[in-house]
Amino acid sequence: MSHSPERETHPFESLTPDIILDAVESLDYVSDGRLLALNSYENRVFQVGLEAQPPLIAKFYRPERWSDDAILEEHHYSQELADAGLSVVAPLKDPTGSTLHNFGGFRFSLSPRRGGYAPDLDNEDVLTMMGRFLGRWHAQGGLREFRHRPTLTLARFGEDSVEYLLANSVPADLRPAYEALASQLLDSIRERLGSAYSNHCIRVHGDLHRGNILWRDDYFNVVDLDDCCHAPAIQDIWMLLSGEREQQALQLAAVLKGYLQFCDLPPVQLNWIEALRTLRMMHYAAWLARRQTDPAFISAFPWFGSSRYWSDHILSLREQQAALQEAPLTWPF
Repeated sequence: MSHSPERETHPFESLTPDIILDAVESLDYVSDGRLLALNSYENRVFQVGLEAQPPLIAKFYRPERWSDDAILEEHHYSQELADAGLSVVAPLKDPTGSTLHNFGGFRFSLSPRRGGYAPDLDNEDVLTMMGRFLGRWHAQGGLREFRHRPTLTLARFGEDSVEYLLANSVPADLRPAYEALASQLLDSIRERLGSAYSNHCIRVHGDLHRGNILWRDDYFNVVDLDDCCHAPAIQDIWMLLSGEREQQALQLAAVLKGYLQFCDLPPVQLNWIEALRTLRMMHYAAWLARRQTDPAFISAFPWFGSSRYWSDHILSLREQQAALQEAPLTWPF
Protein backbone atom coordinates (compact mmCIF):
# COMPACT_ATOMS: atom_id res chain seq x y z
CA MET A 1 0.00 0.00 0.00
CA SER A 2 1.47 3.36 -1.00
CA HIS A 3 1.55 6.35 1.27
CA SER A 4 1.51 10.00 0.25
CA PRO A 5 4.58 11.93 1.48
CA GLU A 6 4.19 13.97 4.61
CA ARG A 7 3.50 17.61 3.96
CA GLU A 8 6.56 19.71 4.68
CA THR A 9 6.01 22.25 7.44
CA HIS A 10 6.75 25.71 6.16
CA PRO A 11 8.98 27.96 8.31
CA PHE A 12 6.39 30.77 8.37
CA GLU A 13 3.35 28.57 8.89
CA SER A 14 2.93 29.66 12.51
CA LEU A 15 3.49 33.37 11.80
CA THR A 16 -0.10 34.47 12.33
CA PRO A 17 -1.43 38.05 12.45
CA ASP A 18 -1.75 37.74 16.23
CA ILE A 19 1.91 36.71 16.54
CA ILE A 20 2.96 39.67 14.36
CA LEU A 21 0.99 42.21 16.37
CA ASP A 22 2.01 40.70 19.70
CA ALA A 23 5.67 40.78 18.63
CA VAL A 24 5.47 44.51 17.86
CA GLU A 25 3.63 45.22 21.12
CA SER A 26 6.25 43.24 23.07
CA LEU A 27 8.53 46.22 22.39
CA ASP A 28 6.05 48.63 24.05
CA TYR A 29 4.35 49.84 20.88
CA VAL A 30 0.55 49.96 20.82
CA SER A 31 -0.88 48.60 17.59
CA ASP A 32 -4.15 49.83 16.13
CA GLY A 33 -4.70 46.41 14.54
CA ARG A 34 -3.94 47.44 10.96
CA LEU A 35 -1.62 45.02 9.20
CA LEU A 36 -0.46 45.20 5.59
CA ALA A 37 1.73 42.50 4.04
CA LEU A 38 4.45 43.97 1.80
CA ASN A 39 6.19 42.36 -1.15
CA SER A 40 8.83 40.09 0.32
CA TYR A 41 9.44 36.44 -0.40
CA GLU A 42 12.61 35.49 1.42
CA ASN A 43 11.44 37.02 4.70
CA ARG A 44 8.03 38.27 5.77
CA VAL A 45 7.59 42.04 5.95
CA PHE A 46 4.54 43.93 7.21
CA GLN A 47 3.43 47.50 7.73
CA VAL A 48 1.96 47.67 11.22
CA GLY A 49 -0.32 50.53 12.22
CA LEU A 50 0.24 52.15 15.61
CA GLU A 51 -1.92 54.22 17.92
CA ALA A 52 -1.01 57.94 17.67
CA GLN A 53 2.24 57.17 15.79
CA PRO A 54 3.26 56.59 12.18
CA PRO A 55 3.21 52.94 11.10
CA LEU A 56 6.32 50.78 11.44
CA ILE A 57 7.77 48.11 9.18
CA ALA A 58 8.18 44.73 10.88
CA LYS A 59 10.55 42.26 9.22
CA PHE A 60 10.45 38.61 10.29
CA TYR A 61 13.54 36.71 9.21
CA ARG A 62 13.35 33.35 7.49
CA PRO A 63 14.46 30.77 10.05
CA GLU A 64 17.88 29.21 9.54
CA ARG A 65 18.86 31.48 6.65
CA TRP A 66 21.24 33.84 8.45
CA SER A 67 22.95 33.57 11.79
CA ASP A 68 22.24 36.21 14.43
CA ASP A 69 25.74 37.56 13.85
CA ALA A 70 25.10 37.95 10.12
CA ILE A 71 21.80 39.76 10.70
CA LEU A 72 23.32 42.07 13.28
CA GLU A 73 26.20 42.83 10.94
CA GLU A 74 23.64 43.90 8.34
CA HIS A 75 21.98 46.13 10.95
CA HIS A 76 25.28 47.69 12.02
CA TYR A 77 26.21 48.29 8.38
CA SER A 78 22.88 50.03 7.73
CA GLN A 79 23.38 52.25 10.77
CA GLU A 80 26.97 53.02 9.79
CA LEU A 81 25.80 54.19 6.36
CA ALA A 82 22.96 56.24 7.86
CA ASP A 83 25.38 57.83 10.33
CA ALA A 84 27.56 58.78 7.35
CA GLY A 85 24.63 60.78 5.96
CA LEU A 86 23.40 58.25 3.40
CA SER A 87 19.68 57.74 2.85
CA VAL A 88 19.61 54.14 4.07
CA VAL A 89 16.76 52.86 6.23
CA ALA A 90 18.29 51.28 9.35
CA PRO A 91 16.43 49.18 11.96
CA LEU A 92 15.19 50.89 15.10
CA LYS A 93 16.89 50.27 18.43
CA ASP A 94 14.99 49.33 21.57
CA PRO A 95 15.85 51.03 24.91
CA THR A 96 18.72 48.56 25.42
CA GLY A 97 20.20 49.36 22.00
CA SER A 98 19.13 46.05 20.43
CA THR A 99 17.86 45.84 16.86
CA LEU A 100 17.22 42.09 16.60
CA HIS A 101 14.36 40.70 18.67
CA ASN A 102 12.72 37.34 19.30
CA PHE A 103 9.04 36.48 19.68
CA GLY A 104 7.04 33.31 19.13
CA GLY A 105 10.05 31.49 17.75
CA PHE A 106 10.81 34.19 15.17
CA ARG A 107 13.56 36.76 14.92
CA PHE A 108 12.37 40.19 13.81
CA SER A 109 13.33 43.84 13.50
CA LEU A 110 11.40 47.11 13.27
CA SER A 111 12.15 49.99 10.93
CA PRO A 112 10.56 53.36 10.16
CA ARG A 113 8.27 53.41 7.16
CA ARG A 114 9.58 55.17 4.07
CA GLY A 115 7.33 55.61 1.05
CA GLY A 116 8.26 55.99 -2.57
CA TYR A 117 8.31 54.40 -6.00
CA ALA A 118 10.91 52.94 -8.33
CA PRO A 119 13.24 55.57 -9.83
CA ASP A 120 13.31 56.50 -13.51
CA LEU A 121 16.62 54.92 -14.49
CA ASP A 122 16.26 56.24 -18.04
CA ASN A 123 16.75 59.75 -16.66
CA GLU A 124 20.39 60.90 -16.85
CA ASP A 125 20.07 63.19 -13.83
CA VAL A 126 18.62 60.39 -11.71
CA LEU A 127 21.45 58.07 -12.72
CA THR A 128 24.06 60.69 -11.85
CA MET A 129 22.42 61.22 -8.46
CA MET A 130 22.45 57.47 -7.89
CA GLY A 131 26.10 57.47 -8.92
CA ARG A 132 26.97 60.08 -6.29
CA PHE A 133 25.08 58.07 -3.71
CA LEU A 134 26.89 54.84 -4.59
CA GLY A 135 30.25 56.59 -4.66
CA ARG A 136 29.72 57.72 -1.07
CA TRP A 137 28.36 54.28 -0.13
CA HIS A 138 31.34 52.39 -1.56
CA ALA A 139 33.84 54.83 -0.07
CA GLN A 140 32.34 53.92 3.31
CA GLY A 141 32.01 50.24 2.39
CA GLY A 142 35.70 49.98 1.64
CA LEU A 143 36.76 51.16 5.11
CA ARG A 144 36.39 47.76 6.78
CA GLU A 145 35.28 44.20 6.08
CA PHE A 146 32.38 41.99 7.05
CA ARG A 147 33.12 39.12 9.39
CA HIS A 148 29.86 37.19 9.08
CA ARG A 149 28.45 38.09 5.65
CA PRO A 150 29.25 36.08 2.50
CA THR A 151 31.26 36.96 -0.61
CA LEU A 152 29.72 36.89 -4.08
CA THR A 153 31.80 34.15 -5.70
CA LEU A 154 31.63 31.90 -8.73
CA ALA A 155 31.33 28.90 -6.42
CA ARG A 156 28.48 30.26 -4.31
CA PHE A 157 26.37 31.93 -7.02
CA GLY A 158 27.31 29.76 -9.98
CA GLU A 159 28.59 26.28 -9.24
CA ASP A 160 26.37 25.65 -6.20
CA SER A 161 23.32 26.92 -8.09
CA VAL A 162 23.95 24.73 -11.13
CA GLU A 163 24.54 21.68 -8.95
CA TYR A 164 21.28 22.21 -7.06
CA LEU A 165 19.23 22.84 -10.21
CA LEU A 166 20.55 19.76 -11.98
CA ALA A 167 19.81 17.58 -8.96
CA ASN A 168 16.38 18.99 -8.15
CA SER A 169 14.68 21.08 -10.81
CA VAL A 170 15.78 20.91 -14.45
CA PRO A 171 13.47 18.54 -16.39
CA ALA A 172 15.15 15.33 -17.52
CA ASP A 173 14.70 16.07 -21.23
CA LEU A 174 16.43 19.46 -20.86
CA ARG A 175 19.11 18.39 -18.41
CA PRO A 176 21.83 17.54 -21.00
CA ALA A 177 21.41 20.91 -22.75
CA TYR A 178 21.39 22.83 -19.46
CA GLU A 179 24.38 20.95 -18.05
CA ALA A 180 26.51 21.48 -21.15
CA LEU A 181 25.59 25.17 -21.41
CA ALA A 182 26.12 25.82 -17.68
CA SER A 183 29.55 24.18 -17.81
CA GLN A 184 30.59 26.42 -20.71
CA LEU A 185 29.24 29.50 -18.96
CA LEU A 186 31.05 28.75 -15.71
CA ASP A 187 34.30 28.36 -17.65
CA SER A 188 33.72 31.68 -19.42
CA ILE A 189 32.87 33.43 -16.16
CA ARG A 190 35.94 31.99 -14.45
CA GLU A 191 38.12 33.27 -17.29
CA ARG A 192 36.42 36.69 -17.34
CA LEU A 193 36.71 37.27 -13.59
CA GLY A 194 40.36 36.21 -13.44
CA SER A 195 42.58 36.00 -10.40
CA ALA A 196 42.25 39.67 -9.36
CA TYR A 197 38.51 39.49 -8.63
CA SER A 198 38.77 38.79 -4.89
CA ASN A 199 41.10 41.76 -4.39
CA HIS A 200 38.33 44.15 -5.47
CA CYS A 201 35.59 42.98 -3.09
CA ILE A 202 34.20 45.50 -0.61
CA ARG A 203 30.99 45.80 1.42
CA VAL A 204 28.15 46.47 -1.04
CA HIS A 205 24.35 46.38 -1.06
CA GLY A 206 24.45 43.29 -3.26
CA ASP A 207 20.85 43.40 -4.51
CA LEU A 208 20.32 46.97 -5.68
CA HIS A 209 17.41 46.46 -8.05
CA ARG A 210 14.81 49.17 -8.67
CA GLY A 211 12.45 47.77 -6.05
CA ASN A 212 14.96 48.50 -3.28
CA ILE A 213 15.19 52.19 -4.20
CA LEU A 214 12.24 54.26 -2.97
CA TRP A 215 12.06 57.55 -4.89
CA ARG A 216 9.90 60.51 -3.91
CA ASP A 217 10.14 64.26 -4.56
CA ASP A 218 13.69 64.13 -6.00
CA TYR A 219 14.85 62.19 -2.95
CA PHE A 220 15.23 58.50 -2.32
CA ASN A 221 15.82 55.90 0.35
CA VAL A 222 17.54 52.56 -0.12
CA VAL A 223 16.03 49.61 1.74
CA ASP A 224 16.52 45.87 2.26
CA LEU A 225 20.19 45.14 2.87
CA ASP A 226 19.30 41.49 3.50
CA ASP A 227 21.76 40.38 0.79
CA CYS A 228 24.60 42.75 1.64
CA CYS A 229 27.90 41.03 1.02
CA HIS A 230 31.47 41.36 -0.17
CA ALA A 231 31.54 41.97 -3.93
CA PRO A 232 33.19 44.34 -6.38
CA ALA A 233 31.65 47.81 -6.56
CA ILE A 234 30.40 47.13 -10.08
CA GLN A 235 27.85 44.68 -8.60
CA ASP A 236 25.78 47.61 -7.33
CA ILE A 237 26.39 49.65 -10.48
CA TRP A 238 25.54 47.19 -13.24
CA MET A 239 22.08 46.61 -11.77
CA LEU A 240 21.22 50.21 -12.71
CA LEU A 241 21.93 49.46 -16.40
CA SER A 242 19.46 48.02 -18.90
CA GLY A 243 18.65 47.88 -22.59
CA GLU A 244 20.94 47.50 -25.58
CA ARG A 245 24.68 47.98 -25.37
CA GLU A 246 24.59 51.59 -26.59
CA GLN A 247 21.94 52.48 -24.02
CA GLN A 248 23.92 50.81 -21.23
CA ALA A 249 27.03 52.73 -22.24
CA LEU A 250 25.16 56.04 -21.87
CA GLN A 251 23.70 54.95 -18.54
CA LEU A 252 27.13 53.90 -17.27
CA ALA A 253 28.59 57.28 -18.22
CA ALA A 254 25.80 59.05 -16.30
CA VAL A 255 26.34 56.89 -13.20
CA LEU A 256 30.12 57.29 -13.23
CA LYS A 257 29.79 61.05 -13.67
CA GLY A 258 28.46 61.14 -10.10
CA TYR A 259 30.25 58.08 -8.71
CA LEU A 260 33.79 59.25 -9.45
CA GLN A 261 33.25 62.41 -7.43
CA PHE A 262 33.48 60.28 -4.28
CA CYS A 263 35.09 56.95 -5.12
CA ASP A 264 37.42 55.42 -7.68
CA LEU A 265 36.31 52.51 -9.83
CA PRO A 266 39.09 50.38 -11.36
CA PRO A 267 38.25 50.06 -15.07
CA VAL A 268 38.95 46.31 -14.92
CA GLN A 269 35.60 45.90 -13.16
CA LEU A 270 33.76 46.73 -16.39
CA ASN A 271 35.00 43.33 -17.63
CA TRP A 272 32.88 41.65 -14.96
CA ILE A 273 29.42 43.07 -15.72
CA GLU A 274 28.17 40.24 -17.93
CA ALA A 275 29.81 37.62 -15.71
CA LEU A 276 27.99 38.99 -12.66
CA ARG A 277 24.74 39.28 -14.60
CA THR A 278 25.00 35.60 -15.59
CA LEU A 279 25.76 34.52 -12.03
CA ARG A 280 22.70 36.42 -10.83
CA MET A 281 20.50 34.61 -13.35
CA MET A 282 21.80 31.23 -12.21
CA HIS A 283 21.47 32.12 -8.55
CA TYR A 284 17.94 33.49 -9.04
CA ALA A 285 16.79 30.23 -10.67
CA ALA A 286 18.26 28.22 -7.80
CA TRP A 287 16.70 30.60 -5.26
CA LEU A 288 13.27 29.94 -6.75
CA ALA A 289 13.91 26.20 -6.84
CA ARG A 290 14.91 26.12 -3.18
CA ARG A 291 11.67 27.85 -2.16
CA GLN A 292 9.15 25.74 -4.09
CA THR A 293 7.40 24.63 -0.88
CA ASP A 294 6.87 28.21 0.29
CA PRO A 295 3.23 29.25 -0.34
CA ALA A 296 4.34 32.82 -1.07
CA PHE A 297 6.58 31.55 -3.88
CA ILE A 298 3.97 29.17 -5.25
CA SER A 299 1.44 31.98 -5.64
CA ALA A 300 3.93 34.61 -6.86
CA PHE A 301 5.85 32.39 -9.30
CA PRO A 302 3.32 29.79 -10.54
CA TRP A 303 5.19 29.49 -13.84
CA PHE A 304 8.43 28.32 -12.22
CA GLY A 305 9.40 24.75 -13.06
CA SER A 306 7.35 24.46 -16.23
CA SER A 307 8.97 23.26 -19.44
CA ARG A 308 8.35 26.72 -20.89
CA TYR A 309 10.22 28.32 -17.99
CA TRP A 310 13.26 26.09 -18.46
CA SER A 311 13.28 26.55 -22.23
CA ASP A 312 13.20 30.34 -21.78
CA HIS A 313 15.86 30.18 -19.04
CA ILE A 314 18.20 28.17 -21.24
CA LEU A 315 17.61 30.63 -24.10
CA SER A 316 18.46 33.55 -21.80
CA LEU A 317 21.64 31.80 -20.70
CA ARG A 318 22.61 31.25 -24.33
CA GLU A 319 22.19 34.98 -24.90
CA GLN A 320 24.50 35.53 -21.94
CA GLN A 321 26.98 33.13 -23.48
CA ALA A 322 27.12 35.40 -26.51
CA ALA A 323 27.38 38.50 -24.32
CA LEU A 324 30.36 37.00 -22.50
CA GLN A 325 32.18 36.68 -25.80
CA GLU A 326 31.70 40.36 -26.65
CA ALA A 327 34.08 43.11 -25.63
CA PRO A 328 33.07 44.70 -22.29
CA LEU A 329 31.69 48.20 -22.02
CA THR A 330 34.48 50.71 -22.45
CA TRP A 331 35.54 53.35 -19.96
CA PRO A 332 33.47 56.43 -20.85
CA PHE A 333 35.99 59.13 -19.83
